[in-house]
Amino acid sequence: MDKNTIDPAKSIPSFYAGQSIFLTGATGLIGKVYIEKILRSCPDVREIFILMRPKKGININERLEKMLSVPLFDKLREKQSLNFKKLIPVFGDISQENFNLSVVDRQMLIERVTIIIHNAASVKFNDSLKYAILSNTRSTRDICILAENIKNLIALVYVGTAYTHLDNPFIEEKVYPPIANWRKMIKVAELLDEHNLNIFTAKCLDYIPNTYLFSKNLAESVIHEYSSSLPCAIVRPSIVTSSLKDPIPGWVDNFNGPMGLCAFGAKGLLRVLYASKCTSQNDIPIDTVINTIILVTWKLGLTTFIPKSTLVINCTFPDEKSMLFQEVINIMLKLLKKIPLEGIVWIPSAVLTKSLIIYYVLTILWHILPAIIIDSVLKFSGHQPMILRLQRKAYVANLALQHFMCNEWKFDNTNSRNLMSLIPSDNREIFSIDLSDIDMTKYIRNSMIGFKKYLLHEDMNRLKAAKAHYKRVDLFVRTFKTVIIIGILWMIYKCM
Repeated sequence: MDKNTIDPAKSIPSFYAGQSIFLTGATGLIGKVYIEKILRSCPDVREIFILMRPKKGININERLEKMLSVPLFDKLREKQSLNFKKLIPVFGDISQENFNLSVVDRQMLIERVTIIIHNAASVKFNDSLKYAILSNTRSTRDICILAENIKNLIALVYVGTAYTHLDNPFIEEKVYPPIANWRKMIKVAELLDEHNLNIFTAKCLDYIPNTYLFSKNLAESVIHEYSSSLPCAIVRPSIVTSSLKDPIPGWVDNFNGPMGLCAFGAKGLLRVLYASKCTSQNDIPIDTVINTIILVTWKLGLTTFIPKSTLVINCTFPDEKSMLFQEVINIMLKLLKKIPLEGIVWIPSAVLTKSLIIYYVLTILWHILPAIIIDSVLKFSGHQPMILRLQRKAYVANLALQHFMCNEWKFDNTNSRNLMSLIPSDNREIFSIDLSDIDMTKYIRNSMIGFKKYLLHEDMNRLKAAKAHYKRVDLFVRTFKTVIIIGILWMIYKCM
């Protein structure tokens, strides 16, 4: 049977054949891995329109070319390089009304698009309320308005976050009542200036710990409301981390969230964390998230549209395989002896505490004071002091994430399991979202290697030199601790 005549219900690549996709958030981690996966595993897709804006003096075509040059796309470049021509950059900005699309581009999308993946968002926790609402909530409204005008739309998939409803210890796969009226909040954000809006920020957020989650909470309500006229689905990933296996084990390309803390910790700069030892971290591999989005789109596109129904998928790590944050750290510390980062300043270690007093005291003793000493040495030797600045960044990052490192939520995965059962037998290996047999030690090891190679651009051929440096630092740390202990005992003896 010719591949073009295969029943789309029995073949995911056949379903995507001839489809035109509009993707927002293409330059982020999820966007890039999604593009790679679709072009490689669903090669007969017609085209992918990607919303992009110029950045740092680089136009959208140059940004696309630079984006495609990373190792993530090596496998695709080697075997299916012609598929890169199916990527069509479209000038636009999610923080602007209607994305600031030109009339020509908007009409092109209306005529040709069949699938929308709305993945774009400003993910900074410290964004002003105004910017967060305009970028995350209003952009979702505008994507829905665009979708209503698209002639042949079969699916609109919104990529949210699993943490938009933190007042519920058990988060179900449903749309919850919004924390505020999204229409009013968009209007307020448009009319008030930054200063006046910030005055109301604390009152608006209520139980939500930051503006990112507040604006994403409102965005879910937008999708739910427009689902009365559009085939909509919401995918809620938890904390997105490096790839499990596809297309490269351990692929990651940003320091967002826990990756930044891992970098500080692996370098020996972060030795105390404001976190709970008894909290399970809900990290989800990026390739599992991408396969979920692909499967949800496939299911939505094959389903007869039912008004006012919104398919919700919690894309989270299975509870039965979860590990305590302390357990994950212990595995990482053992592995760092075998695959250390280059140029560590201290032997990696971690003390977790939920006591603010202990956290502040240890931060001063173990982070601030050593940073001042090291920076003084650097300055004296003619180098640029930087350790205190890095410690300040680590401190800010830890406090931004402390709500998630000290608390835990459980997630319903019924829809996710049902989705898994629908995967055609011939596609199960390519589009699997099953994590029941994951080897966590192997995954963490691959993640750390990927961290070295793709984030820090360290050559694995220099691993021997990194190990030698690790041993020298270890000897220094042991000697330093011994001198301190002897000094303390001597002072105690002199005071007796």
